[in-house]
Amino acid sequence: MSTPILTPCIGICSLDATGFCEGCFRTGDEIARWSLMGDAERQRLTDEVLPERESRLAG
Repeated sequence: MSTPILTPCIGICSLDATGFCEGCFRTGDEIARWSLMGDAERQRLTDEVLPERESRLAG
């Protein structure tokens, strides 16, 4: 049995002007759908999408 992929939420829950959470960099839609996502989608979001988004928004 695999370990579930935990939410990337860090408790700073506020969407910025571009629609990304200031804490975890997810969109409102991604946050709302998290519990419905499969492991593959969660893993891709956690490993690829969010780090790239964080890097782009920080720079």
